[in-house]
Amino acid sequence: MEQENDTQFSDFILLGLSEEAAMQPLLFWLFLSMYLITLAGNLLIILTTIAASHLHTPMYFFLSSLSFSDICFISTTVPKMLLNLHIQDKSITYKGCLSQMYFFILFAEMDIFLLSVMAYDRFVAICHPLRYATIMKPQLCGLLLLASWIMSLLDSLLRGLLVLRLSFCTDLEIPHYFCEINQVIQLACSDALLNVIEMYVATVLMGVIPLSGIAVSYSRIVSSILRITSARGRYKAFSTCGSHLSVVCMFYGTGLGVYLSSATTPNSRARAFASVMYTVVTPMLNPFIYSLRNKDMKGALTSLVSTVTFSERSECFSWGRRSSHG
Repeated sequence: MEQENDTQFSDFILLGLSEEAAMQPLLFWLFLSMYLITLAGNLLIILTTIAASHLHTPMYFFLSSLSFSDICFISTTVPKMLLNLHIQDKSITYKGCLSQMYFFILFAEMDIFLLSVMAYDRFVAICHPLRYATIMKPQLCGLLLLASWIMSLLDSLLRGLLVLRLSFCTDLEIPHYFCEINQVIQLACSDALLNVIEMYVATVLMGVIPLSGIAVSYSRIVSSILRITSARGRYKAFSTCGSHLSVVCMFYGTGLGVYLSSATTPNSRARAFASVMYTVVTPMLNPFIYSLRNKDMKGALTSLVSTVTFSERSECFSWGRRSSHG
């Protein structure tokens, strides 16, 4: 028991993506740029959804929630990595590691549930367009969002509590740039069988089942689209869900890539590089996918930017006139 208490207050070492000193500045500026782009893009989606009244619909309500989740998701890992790269210190405290694991799981699962809810929203919009307003009421949207938060909070809390029961020895090096729960469990000296079982159960409940729900929704959507006679009608129906389908494929595709890379190669550093795709690249690209492929969002973004630009120019002009009179 004494050994467990000692190791709990030891620092873990995050080996990162590369141990070469020459690569550290390049990685710092690369990930800083990607982080700032992610923050700006997702904040713009949220602000546009709030500002444009015609976007006050269930689809954009869930999209803005996804953008908020993506901001929190990437903020769980990247700032700590940037700090370690900047100060050349790869350590993270036990409590910091546990907190990072908790929030990483929380917002990763929020993304999964939100993508599932958005698939259901698209299913109702395309397969039951006349009943869409009566089915997707604000109360139901709020309940779906609340349920996503509750399930994510409970599972991340359960996983965190199960990690708390583990004791760690002297080898505390994590071949990753954040505290991935699978890597941390492998460092445990005590029996981690319960943790492994929970991980497999959570993968089915929080991963496979939501993905199956998305697959069922899109199978019904595709069958409905194929029954539409006009090519224009088919294109319009598909355009309402094309952005979401692209994000789903990218999110689950990169997640599957991480799983396959860890299964086919013993090199944990390869897993870390693969993880960049769904932990950093996917949250960064989501706003671009939704803004470029969605006419309503593109128009609202253009209108918001034009309004802000016009306001700034008007303020500058007014300030210039006051200065000249002064």
